[in-house]
Amino acid sequence: MKICLYLEFYYFLNGFLYKNIGTGLLSSYENQKTSLKSLNIEFTEKWDDSCDILQINTPWLRSLWLIKKARRQDKKVIIWAHVTAEEIPEVFRFGKLLFPIAKKYLAYAYNQADLVFCPTEYTKSLVIAYGLPAEKLVVQSNGVDCSFIYPNPAKREEYRKKYGCQKLTIGTVGLVIPRKGATKFIALAKNRPDNQFIWFGKIYSKLIVKGLPKILPPNVNFTGYVNDICAAFNAIDIFIFLSSGENEGMVLLEAAAAGLPILVKELPTYQGWLVHNANCLIAKNDEEVSEYLDKLINDPDLRARLSQGAKKLAERKDIKSLNERLLGIYQKLLIKN
Repeated sequence: MKICLYLEFYYFLNGFLYKNIGTGLLSSYENQKTSLKSLNIEFTEKWDDSCDILQINTPWLRSLWLIKKARRQDKKVIIWAHVTAEEIPEVFRFGKLLFPIAKKYLAYAYNQADLVFCPTEYTKSLVIAYGLPAEKLVVQSNGVDCSFIYPNPAKREEYRKKYGCQKLTIGTVGLVIPRKGATKFIALAKNRPDNQFIWFGKIYSKLIVKGLPKILPPNVNFTGYVNDICAAFNAIDIFIFLSSGENEGMVLLEAAAAGLPILVKELPTYQGWLVHNANCLIAKNDEEVSEYLDKLINDPDLRARLSQGAKKLAERKDIKSLNERLLGIYQKLLIKN
């Protein structure tokens, strides 16, 4: 068995979109490579005729060309449904105008696959609504590599010193875009001047997304892209994730792997794996976000209990735990007529 893992961003504009960004898509891609290595499955990142399966990560135009090429050679095609149209309105400017176009395009693109990996049941329900048959869709978590992100006191000390984290620090990791809740993050910080707030992640140009305010509260730091994601998680004491839309939210699995107490805003995609008061706190609205954050700040025992629950979640979602099922999916696909 030989698999071609393909991520178009690696090649578009000489990888410009890949460098110094850091997204769940890229984390998933790295996890896929790690999984195939641990399963001793041969893979390449560029197509050659000896491949048995083409596995696409987000199908843009060149990916469609490659799919047609693989089809002509009777190869099997898997596409990861990392992106759904429902996310787009709150990502970039003019996103609402792109929604109907994106929905039609993704429906067409995903239908070119023999199999579509959906990170959650929620994503599967969206793709079914696009018109794809349920039998073509497989729920497969992106997982988390617990050997890459884990509690590390040395990295914690390094990044807390680097970014001046001297008090209890509330933080998050991810792209600074409206959908991720930057405005709410700033509002929470403004009302809690005795705590530090830090956001690790790329800050896009104001030409692309709504920018940050010119003046930020003195206890807030938006770092921009950082090289050591494990150190970033370790620098944080309480992880908050206020996104208004996700297909899984890999950053939550990564925060769990780092053993952080987690606070999220309720989303349908979290059903079945995030459990309120067990491995996180789930707020139904902005008022509960504020209430639960204060509880976490003031209750170290609650933080410790949620930290243990988060670690157990990460163990279940570790890519090593998911590998056996993944191998079975590949084998079944290859023997299928």
